Amino acid sequence: MKKILLSIILFIGIETNVNAETKRIFSGNENAKIIILIYESLTCSHCADFHKNIYPQLKKDYIDTGLAKIEFRHFPLDVAAFNASKIAQCKKNQGLEILESLYSNQQAWVKGSTVEEVNDSLKIFLKKEGFDINFEKCVNNKEIEDFVLNDRIEGNKKYRVNATPTIIINNKKFEKTLNYKNLKKSLEKLI
Repeated sequence: MKKILLSIILFIGIETNVNAETKRIFSGNENAKIIILIYESLTCSHCADFHKNIYPQLKKDYIDTGLAKIEFRHFPLDVAAFNASKIAQCKKNQGLEILESLYSNQQAWVKGSTVEEVNDSLKIFLKKEGFDINFEKCVNNKEIEDFVLNDRIEGNKKYRVNATPTIIINNKKFEKTLNYKNLKKSLEKLI
Protein backbone atom coordinates (compact mmCIF):
# COMPACT_ATOMS: atom_id res chain seq x y z
CA MET A 1 0.00 0.00 0.00
CA LYS A 2 2.80 2.44 0.90
CA LYS A 3 4.56 1.67 -2.39
CA ILE A 4 1.37 2.45 -4.31
CA LEU A 5 0.87 5.67 -2.35
CA LEU A 6 4.45 6.78 -3.07
CA SER A 7 3.95 6.03 -6.78
CA ILE A 8 0.76 8.10 -6.87
CA ILE A 9 2.42 11.02 -5.09
CA LEU A 10 5.46 10.87 -7.36
CA PHE A 11 3.53 10.80 -10.59
CA ILE A 12 0.83 13.35 -9.72
CA GLY A 13 3.47 15.92 -8.90
CA ILE A 14 3.90 18.26 -6.01
CA GLU A 15 4.53 21.96 -6.26
CA THR A 16 5.63 23.39 -2.96
CA ASN A 17 7.64 26.15 -1.44
CA VAL A 18 10.52 24.21 0.01
CA ASN A 19 12.17 25.66 3.09
CA ALA A 20 15.12 27.78 2.00
CA GLU A 21 17.21 25.98 4.60
CA THR A 22 16.92 22.67 2.76
CA LYS A 23 20.12 22.59 0.73
CA ARG A 24 21.39 20.34 -2.03
CA ILE A 25 23.98 17.76 -1.13
CA PHE A 26 26.96 18.44 -3.35
CA SER A 27 30.71 18.20 -3.60
CA GLY A 28 33.09 20.51 -5.42
CA ASN A 29 33.47 24.11 -6.47
CA GLU A 30 30.08 25.84 -6.50
CA ASN A 31 31.21 27.95 -9.47
CA ALA A 32 32.73 25.10 -11.49
CA LYS A 33 32.48 25.16 -15.28
CA ILE A 34 31.10 21.61 -15.27
CA ILE A 35 27.97 20.82 -13.26
CA ILE A 36 27.14 17.14 -12.88
CA LEU A 37 23.75 16.12 -11.54
CA ILE A 38 23.26 12.52 -10.53
CA TYR A 39 19.75 11.24 -9.98
CA GLU A 40 19.95 8.21 -7.74
CA SER A 41 18.08 5.99 -5.34
CA LEU A 42 19.67 4.89 -2.07
CA THR A 43 18.46 1.30 -2.49
CA CYS A 44 19.76 1.04 -6.08
CA SER A 45 22.73 -1.34 -6.38
CA HIS A 46 23.92 0.40 -9.56
CA CYS A 47 24.00 3.70 -7.65
CA ALA A 48 26.06 2.09 -4.88
CA ASP A 49 28.37 0.73 -7.59
CA PHE A 50 28.80 4.26 -8.98
CA HIS A 51 29.79 5.51 -5.51
CA LYS A 52 32.28 2.68 -5.01
CA ASN A 53 33.84 2.38 -8.46
CA ILE A 54 33.40 5.64 -10.41
CA TYR A 55 32.87 8.49 -7.97
CA PRO A 56 36.28 8.23 -6.19
CA GLN A 57 38.19 8.74 -9.47
CA LEU A 58 35.73 11.41 -10.64
CA LYS A 59 36.20 13.20 -7.33
CA LYS A 60 39.99 13.01 -7.54
CA ASP A 61 40.29 14.16 -11.17
CA TYR A 62 37.48 16.69 -11.54
CA ILE A 63 35.77 17.61 -8.28
CA ASP A 64 38.76 18.04 -5.96
CA THR A 65 40.60 19.97 -8.68
CA GLY A 66 37.76 22.51 -8.96
CA LEU A 67 36.86 21.59 -12.54
CA ALA A 68 33.47 20.12 -11.65
CA LYS A 69 30.73 20.17 -9.08
CA ILE A 70 28.49 17.17 -8.48
CA GLU A 71 24.98 17.50 -7.05
CA PHE A 72 23.28 14.43 -5.68
CA ARG A 73 19.61 14.48 -6.62
CA HIS A 74 17.02 12.23 -5.06
CA PHE A 75 15.12 9.77 -7.23
CA PRO A 76 13.82 7.20 -4.73
CA LEU A 77 12.57 4.02 -6.36
CA ASP A 78 10.82 2.73 -3.24
CA VAL A 79 9.71 3.82 0.22
CA ALA A 80 12.92 2.58 1.87
CA ALA A 81 15.00 4.77 -0.48
CA PHE A 82 12.58 7.64 0.10
CA ASN A 83 13.10 7.44 3.88
CA ALA A 84 16.88 7.10 3.51
CA SER A 85 16.91 10.18 1.24
CA LYS A 86 15.05 12.15 3.89
CA ILE A 87 17.61 11.02 6.49
CA ALA A 88 20.56 12.10 4.30
CA GLN A 89 18.89 15.42 3.59
CA CYS A 90 17.98 16.03 7.24
CA LYS A 91 21.48 16.65 8.64
CA LYS A 92 22.63 19.75 6.76
CA ASN A 93 26.25 19.57 7.89
CA GLN A 94 26.56 15.79 7.41
CA GLY A 95 24.47 15.15 4.29
CA LEU A 96 27.37 14.15 2.05
CA GLU A 97 28.94 11.99 4.76
CA ILE A 98 25.62 10.21 5.41
CA LEU A 99 24.97 9.73 1.71
CA GLU A 100 28.42 8.25 1.12
CA SER A 101 28.07 5.97 4.15
CA LEU A 102 24.64 4.72 3.01
CA TYR A 103 25.96 3.85 -0.46
CA SER A 104 29.24 2.33 0.78
CA ASN A 105 27.40 0.10 3.22
CA GLN A 106 24.15 -0.49 1.36
CA GLN A 107 24.07 -4.22 2.18
CA ALA A 108 24.27 -3.41 5.91
CA TRP A 109 20.97 -1.53 6.03
CA VAL A 110 18.88 -2.55 3.00
CA LYS A 111 17.53 -5.61 4.76
CA GLY A 112 14.03 -6.74 5.51
CA SER A 113 10.86 -7.73 3.72
CA THR A 114 8.83 -4.72 4.84
CA VAL A 115 9.49 -0.99 4.96
CA GLU A 116 9.36 -1.16 8.75
CA GLU A 117 12.09 -3.83 8.82
CA VAL A 118 14.29 -1.79 6.45
CA ASN A 119 13.69 1.31 8.59
CA ASP A 120 14.77 -0.64 11.67
CA SER A 121 17.92 -1.81 9.86
CA LEU A 122 18.57 1.79 8.79
CA LYS A 123 18.17 3.06 12.36
CA ILE A 124 20.60 0.43 13.67
CA PHE A 125 23.10 1.21 10.90
CA LEU A 126 22.99 4.98 11.52
CA LYS A 127 23.55 4.46 15.23
CA LYS A 128 26.50 2.10 14.59
CA GLU A 129 28.03 4.66 12.24
CA GLY A 130 27.74 7.33 14.93
CA PHE A 131 25.23 9.60 13.19
CA ASP A 132 23.13 11.45 15.74
CA ILE A 133 19.77 11.54 13.97
CA ASN A 134 16.23 11.85 15.21
CA PHE A 135 14.90 9.27 12.75
CA GLU A 136 11.18 9.91 13.25
CA LYS A 137 11.60 13.69 13.07
CA CYS A 138 13.58 13.41 9.82
CA VAL A 139 11.30 10.96 7.99
CA ASN A 140 8.19 12.91 9.04
CA ASN A 141 9.57 16.35 8.08
CA LYS A 142 7.15 17.62 5.41
CA GLU A 143 9.59 20.19 3.98
CA ILE A 144 12.32 17.59 3.46
CA GLU A 145 9.76 15.15 2.05
CA ASP A 146 8.64 17.75 -0.49
CA PHE A 147 12.26 18.56 -1.34
CA VAL A 148 13.03 14.89 -2.07
CA LEU A 149 9.82 14.36 -4.07
CA ASN A 150 10.41 17.53 -6.08
CA ASP A 151 13.88 16.25 -7.06
CA ARG A 152 12.23 13.15 -8.48
CA ILE A 153 9.51 15.11 -10.25
CA GLU A 154 12.02 17.56 -11.75
CA GLY A 155 14.26 14.71 -12.90
CA ASN A 156 11.37 13.02 -14.64
CA LYS A 157 9.90 16.16 -16.21
CA LYS A 158 13.04 18.09 -17.13
CA TYR A 159 15.49 15.30 -18.00
CA ARG A 160 13.22 12.29 -18.60
CA VAL A 161 14.93 10.33 -15.83
CA ASN A 162 13.39 6.88 -15.62
CA ALA A 163 16.22 4.83 -14.11
CA THR A 164 19.01 5.24 -11.62
CA PRO A 165 21.69 6.34 -11.69
CA THR A 166 21.13 8.97 -14.37
CA ILE A 167 23.85 11.54 -14.99
CA ILE A 168 23.22 15.03 -16.33
CA ILE A 169 26.29 17.04 -17.40
CA ASN A 170 25.72 20.77 -17.94
CA ASN A 171 22.00 20.13 -18.49
CA LYS A 172 22.52 17.30 -21.01
CA LYS A 173 21.68 13.69 -20.22
CA PHE A 174 24.70 11.37 -20.32
CA GLU A 175 23.55 8.60 -22.67
CA LYS A 176 26.61 6.32 -22.83
CA THR A 177 27.33 3.27 -20.70
CA LEU A 178 28.17 4.58 -17.25
CA ASN A 179 31.81 3.85 -16.56
CA TYR A 180 34.71 6.15 -15.72
CA LYS A 181 36.25 5.99 -19.20
CA ASN A 182 33.06 7.18 -20.93
CA LEU A 183 32.39 9.81 -18.28
CA LYS A 184 35.94 11.15 -18.59
CA LYS A 185 35.61 11.44 -22.39
CA SER A 186 32.47 13.53 -21.99
CA LEU A 187 34.00 15.74 -19.31
CA GLU A 188 37.24 16.33 -21.20
CA LYS A 189 35.27 17.83 -24.10
CA LEU A 190 33.95 20.51 -21.71
CA ILE A 191 37.27 21.64 -20.25
